[in-house]
Amino acid sequence: MSNVAEGFARRTDKDFSRFLYIALGSVSEVQSHLYVALDLEYIKKNEFTECYKGASDTAKLVLGFIKYLSDSDDRSKASHRQGIAST
Repeated sequence: MSNVAEGFARRTDKDFSRFLYIALGSVSEVQSHLYVALDLEYIKKNEFTECYKGASDTAKLVLGFIKYLSDSDDRSKASHRQGIAST
């Protein structure tokens, strides 16, 4: 969540996207820690499954946001190119 907030504060889609990718890496770290917690029997299988699914759902949301920003950037570039072509 902190990476998303920091990226948003940067005020550019490029920086925001970069921090979203960092957030995606953090999701993978959480999933890795969940495996360790399960192996060490700190959590039960059902807790692991629930938390892992939550992390996977979060990753999908972050990826969707990254795609949205990328598509937005592509539309902006296309619009800019069309403006240049018409002059």
